[in-house]
Amino acid sequence: MTDCKSGARLSARGLSKRLSESFQLAVDSLDVAAGETLALVGPTGSGKSTLLRLLAGLVSADQGTVALDGIPFGAAGDDALRRRIAWVPQTPLLLRGSVRYNVEYGRRIRGLACDGVVDELLKSLELDKLAEQSARTLSGGQTQLTALARALATEPSVLLLDEPTANLDPARVALVERSIGASTEKLAPAVVWATHNLFQARRTAKKACLLLDGAVVETSPVETFFALSSDRRTADFLAGKMIY
Repeated sequence: MTDCKSGARLSARGLSKRLSESFQLAVDSLDVAAGETLALVGPTGSGKSTLLRLLAGLVSADQGTVALDGIPFGAAGDDALRRRIAWVPQTPLLLRGSVRYNVEYGRRIRGLACDGVVDELLKSLELDKLAEQSARTLSGGQTQLTALARALATEPSVLLLDEPTANLDPARVALVERSIGASTEKLAPAVVWATHNLFQARRTAKKACLLLDGAVVETSPVETFFALSSDRRTADFLAGKMIY
């Protein structure tokens, strides 16, 4: 990867999306600076994946805006804004072809050269020995690693991660965390990382955000979030006392 910082500030204002008669995601304000990682935590069904899709521009909000460096989606150059965002879903889909082809694809569609970068990513995620293997023959964990490599290969300004280590053993969890950390150091993307692993959130993020019933309960630096949370619901969630 290049050493050029490509990160952007990600912000959302007045964001809402109704998913059913009984559930609506409503986020008044969310900000992630370039080079900052925000851990998005909350129970299953709280709206984490929906929020990531809204931030990625994959679904349209009923109300509100998402912006990069103050430029909202829907403005001139909207497609160019979206291309600066990389999203890794919890259950990624890979293209036909080899692992290498999938990782190279992300760079090619953004007009980036593949010299050395793809090999570096494959090695860092221990995919180098699988590089020429068909992506359709990979295990669930290998698929997640390949999808992450493809996202990192685009050198994104914003990186959105939906449980990227859910199917991985502890050694590969550490591998993923190191690779994302290295990418953040080099390129300074704004990172939003949805995870159920509270230890992971504390290890990897500068800020943490609790999403509950489609609403942001609390967002604060990780030290404050885990030790001095301002909302009782956050403390109850972290202590495992919340019933949901």
